[in-house]
Amino acid sequence: MKVGVLLKQVPDTDTRIKINGAGNGIETGDIKWVINPYDEYALEEAIKLKQAKVATEVVIISLGGKGAEANIRDGLARGADRAVRVDDAGAAGTDAVGKARILAAAAAAEGVELILTGRQAIDSDQSAIGPMIAEVLGWRQATWVDKLSIEAGSFTADRAAGGGVRERIRGKLPAVITCDKGLNTPRYATLPNIMAAKKKPIVEKAVASLGVNLGAAVTTEGAYSLPPARPAGRIIGGDAATAVKELVRLLRDEAKVI
Repeated sequence: MKVGVLLKQVPDTDTRIKINGAGNGIETGDIKWVINPYDEYALEEAIKLKQAKVATEVVIISLGGKGAEANIRDGLARGADRAVRVDDAGAAGTDAVGKARILAAAAAAEGVELILTGRQAIDSDQSAIGPMIAEVLGWRQATWVDKLSIEAGSFTADRAAGGGVRERIRGKLPAVITCDKGLNTPRYATLPNIMAAKKKPIVEKAVASLGVNLGAAVTTEGAYSLPPARPAGRIIGGDAATAVKELVRLLRDEAKVI
């Protein structure tokens, strides 16, 4: 069984985000890019499946420019066999639906039977791409999975359903699984594997080569703005009894949290 892992590079959580001049995106010049943390769980699970001899090959599939290759190499150094990078120039102006169609076509071209990806990307937080890919391909899916087993052409996926309730989903492959924290502990790349990853192939594909007719975007994004500045703290004076009484009043009447 061949497993496809979708990797997206996102701004590091330490990055100071700036809105671009047009107000429809962010400045990308000074950003430090990293692998989307939830995609790391997907990659680790795919590598574990290969080590258990359930999977025969792990293929990274990524939509991005040449600058994404450093993080793709990181994924290869952790244990993936090879990678496909679909250049994002042909995806300019498209939306999540268009990106899902591109990634679905790339996965289909690779002949994968299982697609693993993060439950969401920490930059857009949409949780949309995985389910959309499953819809495009007509595959079964399970989202926000924190326990997974694959055997005899089927999957069993466990996930939190809210309120302390656990949910178990069973289905036949092929399938799309989006991975959540708790599924595993992602490994780091070792120096020998980093060196070996330099020889692993990254195949670049153009969107047009995948036969995807994107058409017009269904949704557009605009009017980006940073959250309002946090108000300055307030010091409550007086003795302890007076200060507590005033704090309770502020929490009730101003903050309205009690």
